[in-house]
Amino acid sequence: MTCPPLSDGHGRLIGDVRISVTDRCNFRCQYCMPADGLPWLERADVLRFEEIARIVRVLAELGVHDVRLTGGEPLVRREFPKLVELLARIDGVRDLSVTTNGYLLERDAAALVAAGVNRFNVSIDSLQRDRFFEMTRRDALPQVLAGLEALAQHPEAHPIKVNAVALRGFTEQEAIPFAEFARQHPYEIRFIEFMPLDADHNWSRDQVLSGDEIRAAIHAVHPLEPLPREPSATARVYRFADGQGRIGFINPVSEPFCGDCNRIRVTADGNLRTCLFSHNETSLRDPIRAGATDDELVQVIRDAVWRKELKHRVNDPGFVQPARTMSAIGG
Repeated sequence: MTCPPLSDGHGRLIGDVRISVTDRCNFRCQYCMPADGLPWLERADVLRFEEIARIVRVLAELGVHDVRLTGGEPLVRREFPKLVELLARIDGVRDLSVTTNGYLLERDAAALVAAGVNRFNVSIDSLQRDRFFEMTRRDALPQVLAGLEALAQHPEAHPIKVNAVALRGFTEQEAIPFAEFARQHPYEIRFIEFMPLDADHNWSRDQVLSGDEIRAAIHAVHPLEPLPREPSATARVYRFADGQGRIGFINPVSEPFCGDCNRIRVTADGNLRTCLFSHNETSLRDPIRAGATDDELVQVIRDAVWRKELKHRVNDPGFVQPARTMSAIGG
């Protein structure tokens, strides 16, 4: 008998899960982590591959067909391609994607594509080596670009998306170079507004460079035409008027897309979060390790998702930033 689809208390069907496979990262990006890093989870606290696969199988039976693997940096998880193979074999998983900083992509691109990843998001905040170092605190741009080129050799993984966090006072200089990069390579560049998920809790609205500002700057040099927005899509995507490439804008601060949000998240230690900015979590790891049946796990998930927030409230007076940072939640 087919399970009723997973939905929240506001009538939104849930079709997308972001699963963090580790909280560890080999970068120290300013908008995410302090320079000295963060305390890492103990190994025993992190979900095992079999536990992740079980969660994905249960979610797939509930109609959650899109799975994105994140971190921290997922490629630092030992034998990560083996997890991909496990998930790719699960009935109902239609889209299996990875978000990575690209540092280990040259090593792993072929193995991940062969294992079943069909979409990649690669985070690059600058195309200039010194400014990349300034943002990530790692002199790694050549290695990341080499990984991107290695990935581009696999047409089954296209379109490849390159994500840049948009920070006022920094990203203005990056907009046109990234636009030209998108016109010259088979990548869709996407600018993501800076969100209040930094470890130092120093976020302020003044630091947010809006997608509209970046779009206007690019449009003045390379005219853009909007493409239709797909239901529940996070990005507003544009093509260049002459047909050479595409570019996207993810505007959670200036243009929230909460109304048709179909996403949930699972942290590396197995907590279900129904919004990036949730203050409450529901453990899936603990009932699994306590011997819960699939039916019992389904009920835990349904109860948590039913309470999914109507919106993230970043723009509301008195907004309180969640205790977990982006790297601990899963980017």
